[in-house]
Amino acid sequence: MERSLLQRIEAFLGEASMPASVFGRKAVRDPRLVSDLRDGREPGLCVTCRLEHFMNKWRADYRAGRVAPQGDRRIRASRRFDRSARA
Repeated sequence: MERSLLQRIEAFLGEASMPASVFGRKAVRDPRLVSDLRDGREPGLCVTCRLEHFMNKWRADYRAGRVAPQGDRRIRASRRFDRSARA
């Protein structure tokens, strides 16, 4: 059985360690996309194709070593702040 688009996106977000808003912004310039999908929004064919293309391209770039899992900027910033406070 094929997974829904939202299930594939949720799996990708975990795989890429990417916040939902960053994914939406990078894929289709809509930071609320994933939250809207979770609330029942049905994307059109064009948006679905753009999302699939973004995920496939990211995975190919990851395998080639051109990108790394992103993580949440807020967490990285707090870690950077913690290190400077200890010094």
